[in-house]
Amino acid sequence: MSGDEHTTVKALKDAVRCFVEERRWERYHNPKDLAIALAVEASELLDVFKWRTPDRVTGSEELMRQVRDELADVLIYALRLADVAGIDVSTAVYDKLRRNAEKYPPGRHYEW
Repeated sequence: MSGDEHTTVKALKDAVRCFVEERRWERYHNPKDLAIALAVEASELLDVFKWRTPDRVTGSEELMRQVRDELADVLIYALRLADVAGIDVSTAVYDKLRRNAEKYPPGRHYEW
């Protein structure tokens, strides 16, 4: 079964690890190179939106397909980096949210 409701972070990490191992790419997957690859993929995600006005972003099936593909690449590299670095993604996210909640308490007005 797939879908966010049925898939664990561990299952995703395992799937990415298996994909990498089947291709014998482990020697290329060190934290530095994975971080670089992650940044490159994030840039490709940004490129999908380049020169588009906000009204041209919503409602386009082709655009959302591109966003989905590029976001998947970002997530794959993020999961692989976490796996190689021994980072528990769930703990990292919850810890960061807790620290952000302290830094940015609800009910305040924030100027960006």
